[in-house]
Amino acid sequence: MSKLHLSKGSTQPTFPDDQKLRLYSMRFCPFAQRAHLVLDAKNIPYHTAFINLTEKPEWFTKVSALSKVPALEIPESGDVLIESLIIADYLDEKYPQNPLHSKNPLEKARDRILIERFNGFTAPFARIIYNHKKDGAPGAIHEIVTILDLFEEELKKRGAKFFGGSKPGMLDYMIWPWCERTDMLKYMLGDKYELDKVRFSELIKWKEEMKKDKAVKEHYISAEDHYKFISLRLANTPDYDFLAPTAAKKIRLS
Repeated sequence: MSKLHLSKGSTQPTFPDDQKLRLYSMRFCPFAQRAHLVLDAKNIPYHTAFINLTEKPEWFTKVSALSKVPALEIPESGDVLIESLIIADYLDEKYPQNPLHSKNPLEKARDRILIERFNGFTAPFARIIYNHKKDGAPGAIHEIVTILDLFEEELKKRGAKFFGGSKPGMLDYMIWPWCERTDMLKYMLGDKYELDKVRFSELIKWKEEMKKDKAVKEHYISAEDHYKFISLRLANTPDYDFLAPTAAKKIRLS
């Protein structure tokens, strides 16, 4: 499939009749990144269609009832799943290779609680991103640090390289997209943002180990590029395709 984002006036993509899963995504969306991480960590073959979320294709509501990404189309049944956590859990149950959730029901439940509690990070983080040029999102950094304290202690308690043990598990992958994006805060907040290397020593080491993971490297975007996308979006001039190959962009413009 094209690596360009499909927008208004585009034709609905035609996929090969190979029964592979079809993921509707957006390159800079952390929720969509969750789905990519699980698919790649479990080595599940799939096709990808990128969607311009500012100028959504007219046909997209036929695929995703709420016009959201990620949306996972399952050819064998015709169903389309939405919501990143639902998609992640489905994939882990449907495809047994490289399980990401613990087989222990209680441990799985604990991880799901931590994934939910991470919303205490994502909400203030979004406030910083979209308000840093206005009121600066007062109180957001304190909320973020409070959640990071919780995850720092949890990682120490588990005594492993990752929350999933010797390799990343579901909890690691579900929180990673936002942890990847924290590096762009230095461009927004300057000297006001820097993780305390002693207070968050385990999380800092975890982050460096995550960057080495095959699935993470497949979709990793630099802090500079994340910041560029956000800056363009805040200026009402979003460019979803600036990371696409130059040749492909020329074809789109011709």
